[in-house]
Amino acid sequence: MEKIEFYAEGGVRLDKLISEQTELSRSSAAKLIEEGAVLVDGKTANKKDTPKSGALIEITLPEPQGVDILPEDIPIEIVYEDDDLLVVNKPKGMVVHPAAGHYSGTLVNALMFHCGDSLSGINGEIRPGIVHRIDKDTSGLLMVAKNDLAHIGLSEQIKEHSFTREYEAVVCGAVKEDGKVDAPIGRSKNDRKKMCVTLENSREAITHYSVIRRYSGYTHLRVKLETGRTHQIRVHMAYKGNPVAGDEVYGSGKPKWLNGQCLHAKKLGFVHPRTREYMEFESELPEYFTKFLKSIEG
Repeated sequence: MEKIEFYAEGGVRLDKLISEQTELSRSSAAKLIEEGAVLVDGKTANKKDTPKSGALIEITLPEPQGVDILPEDIPIEIVYEDDDLLVVNKPKGMVVHPAAGHYSGTLVNALMFHCGDSLSGINGEIRPGIVHRIDKDTSGLLMVAKNDLAHIGLSEQIKEHSFTREYEAVVCGAVKEDGKVDAPIGRSKNDRKKMCVTLENSREAITHYSVIRRYSGYTHLRVKLETGRTHQIRVHMAYKGNPVAGDEVYGSGKPKWLNGQCLHAKKLGFVHPRTREYMEFESELPEYFTKFLKSIEG
């Protein structure tokens, strides 16, 4: 069974504290407390408890139960496909793979309908074929493996940083010159749903960026990932003082025309795991992105 541990901040009721510090909902937290799966300083807790600051919270998560992931006839834009892999242009707002609260309407549901049983099984039943992912509100190119040979070959390229992933983003504020952010990323201690730049329990993260055009209050960037950490571009841009426009998690609000961050995975390049041929794909900027650019012109 998986365990989660963290230290409490005083003045917050236990079920609310758990929901703030983990990816669990408040109702899920309350259920775990009622089942005796939560300890405060080694003692079984009550959901109405308000732990003192510094108290050790220990949560024992139950074994995950199997979930039937069903094929769904959802239209998806396929940029390229062969017997080993396919490249998909994911729309903004689509979740990549099923998770708590999102067991239907995901890219995986659509892929299962399109590919049948022809998806790699390395990532398990919940994420068949998924080699890498992009956030729900990030649009753009995503690669999918149809068999384990392709999955292993593509994963190795990601691990070796030989995989090309270029994005375009609109960030807040003026970026004066091209550059890079070299800062390790790990999960935030204050909010377990967020990532942050930290030296504790972190991994190397490097993001390169160059200016495409500057606007009043915003900058249009081309961003290239050297590593691929969760929320990497969003965390790094916020860290340098230029959060991605529309990012309500790491930014400062939602501008007009945007629902979620203005971030698009525009270019994808890799060596085909079977033919050893280098392949590269680009996608056009989607309507929400170009509409926002027009809104900030002048």
